[in-house]
Amino acid sequence: MSEQKITTTQTGTPIPSDEHSLTVGPNGPTVLHDRYLVEKLANFNRERVPERNPHAKGGGAFGEFVVTEDVSQYTRAAVFQPGATSETLLRFSSVAGEQGSPDTWRDVRGFALRFYTTEGNLDIVGNNTPVFFIRDAIKFPDFIHSQKRLGDRALRDPDMQWDFWTLSPESAHQVTYLMGPRGLSENWRHLNGYGSHTYQWINADGERFWVKYHFISQQGVKPMSPEAAEQMAGQDADYYRRDLFEAIERGDYPAWDVYVQVMPYEEAKTYRYNPFDLTKTWSKQDYPRIKVGTFTLNRNPENFFAQIEQAAFSPGNQVPGTGISPDKMLTARVFSYNDAHRHRIGSNFNQLPVNQPHATESHNYMHEGHMQYHFPPSEQRAYHPHSYGAAGGPAPDPQAGVEASWESDGELVRAAYTLRQDDGDFVQAGILYREVFSDEERSGIQEVLLGQAQSITVDRIREQFFAYWTNVDANLGATLRDRFSA
Repeated sequence: MSEQKITTTQTGTPIPSDEHSLTVGPNGPTVLHDRYLVEKLANFNRERVPERNPHAKGGGAFGEFVVTEDVSQYTRAAVFQPGATSETLLRFSSVAGEQGSPDTWRDVRGFALRFYTTEGNLDIVGNNTPVFFIRDAIKFPDFIHSQKRLGDRALRDPDMQWDFWTLSPESAHQVTYLMGPRGLSENWRHLNGYGSHTYQWINADGERFWVKYHFISQQGVKPMSPEAAEQMAGQDADYYRRDLFEAIERGDYPAWDVYVQVMPYEEAKTYRYNPFDLTKTWSKQDYPRIKVGTFTLNRNPENFFAQIEQAAFSPGNQVPGTGISPDKMLTARVFSYNDAHRHRIGSNFNQLPVNQPHATESHNYMHEGHMQYHFPPSEQRAYHPHSYGAAGGPAPDPQAGVEASWESDGELVRAAYTLRQDDGDFVQAGILYREVFSDEERSGIQEVLLGQAQSITVDRIREQFFAYWTNVDANLGATLRDRFSA
């Protein structure tokens, strides 16, 4: 039998009681110098960090990634070499809802995947859809605000979101996904993940390639009916979170196969779609998926707050042999994510155990700051360059720290992407509706959209709604208009 531990203050001092405050006599007032009472209440008042603005509600688990194929001709990254294994962390989430929102609201599902590699942490931060609502990050705050709540009554408002979407035609591809079967998943285990953005790979010879990441669920993709989702929202608001935890706890480990689409560097200049436009996909006929390996989630968090809520992902976390692209959304996210973490968690958020590199170590000259608890040896200098040699601290290595790059030549402008052959905003949305969705799925999205039309209260916005879906598909727009008027 283990020895009973004594309760202490946070600095290790034993306390006499966890039930009674220090008072002036048994019936008198509480005294402010009751150190433990003040510490306990002050800590309680600060238990919660600010929730994420988007992607607030979520859950996740740890696992292992195993490379089963050989893609070394495309990347030198150690994590993707044949036979390599890496610890992983995957956080699922909803985009629009707050912490207490039901898991089964119709929404895009966040899919934030971290590889703890021998060359540092690699984060691929995407969703269960291969595209997104906008292509320029300057519109991101407006998009998220349109999904939130009205200032006076604090209620979500369909007029607000449809006004934004219909005035942002680039959203059509993603909104078609959202209103279709991927907007309601059976659970987190039965959905695919996508890096969504275009990234860069560099091989050992310095050759560059553009890539898109696909994470294909071995469990299959299963939608949930709107009726079942509505019922589950009232029955168990944490259904997705519970399902994942209990599946792993009973040994039913979910797994995803990792694929990439690879585009030769020069072909990006002439491809019929802009390959860096986040609202577009690459045709799998043009660039077939190439398998890399498989990752399996096999370990639940020991502490949800420390390991999931404080997990801080960023698409800027790249490793030698990988990198970002000129995607306007991606380059802005490289700044925005870490800036949000510094606000939400603190300036030294990367020193938290879940955010530290697990398979290597961090060495740099970044100095002090809020809540620093890792520090270098006393002989290390706090600056670089210095003349103290290896004892004075780390030195950069251009060969080890190879970075992604691309050519750019032009004036500073505020403008949309240059249009290409098939770059219309509604082109791929129409293909998705007509050629990818089954007859049953087309019937389903019509029912969902009819309900959305009925929820809009402003005639002008409803007319924008019908025009929007007519641009996606003329027959779909006419059907919605006719059924609404019937």
